[in-house]
Amino acid sequence: MAEMERFNPKSRKNEEIHQESLSGERALYRGANLKIYDTVFHDGESPLKESRDIELYGTEFQWKYPLWYSKNIYVKDCVWQPMARSGVWYTEHMTVDDSMIWGPKNFRRCSDITISNTSLPDAAETLWSCSNIRLEHVTAKGDYFGMNSSDIYIDGLDLYGNYAFDGGRNIEIHNSKLLTKDCFWNCENVTVYDSYISGEYLAWNTRNLTLINCTIESDQGLCYIDHLKMVNCRLVNTRLAFEYSTDIDADIRNRIDSVLNPGSGKITARTIANLIFESDNCDASKTCITIKNDKDKPACCITAAV
Repeated sequence: MAEMERFNPKSRKNEEIHQESLSGERALYRGANLKIYDTVFHDGESPLKESRDIELYGTEFQWKYPLWYSKNIYVKDCVWQPMARSGVWYTEHMTVDDSMIWGPKNFRRCSDITISNTSLPDAAETLWSCSNIRLEHVTAKGDYFGMNSSDIYIDGLDLYGNYAFDGGRNIEIHNSKLLTKDCFWNCENVTVYDSYISGEYLAWNTRNLTLINCTIESDQGLCYIDHLKMVNCRLVNTRLAFEYSTDIDADIRNRIDSVLNPGSGKITARTIANLIFESDNCDASKTCITIKNDKDKPACCITAAV
């Protein structure tokens, strides 16, 4: 009986809540069909746990676990303070617009999540094991962003933090800037358009990676990939690229600093400063290297060790 009284089982339903200051554990536990305006959730864990059909406007979360096991949530102009960590887990059908999410470890094992015009300044371990994710005009900072998540569409992500999207599947990214070491490791079916990616060891152990109109800066990047396609891309300060990658189709429109032991396929570049085929580690005949020095000179195809 004491446990039931503590969590207030008389949940609020079918009402509007304006400018309230709520505290205590599970303050609106199992709330349903609520519109919440200009309200602050103070100390007290899990204020909206098991909630359904909730709209939140101009509201602030100051403590842990605000939205767990929830469904059909709309959030606009809201704030998660640093202690509102692990804020959204096991939740389905949620949209977040024009908000600030400061707490780390957010969005775990969620599905059908849309986040737009929102900043996540401490996004460490955020968006883990989620599916059907859409990010539009989002800024995030933190390591291990998007780990083991699938079916992700992104347009306009500025990401600061290493090991992004490890183990991800079915990812499409547009118009983004990713400053992240070890990005796209162990992934499958990733396509990136019109973006900038900077970080060592890009995309190792990944299958089906396509980069279109992208600029890449990566020491020892693009290695151990099965089926790599690059269309009209630039490689800046990229050394020892393509090691043991197979089924390569790379169209690079500037100089590559160095290429090491590609597995198979074709690589086209304006020039390659250092092309390394080690006979005991690589069969050079499986890779065609085409050099296009300039418009006035014919291409040169190299198919043997140099």
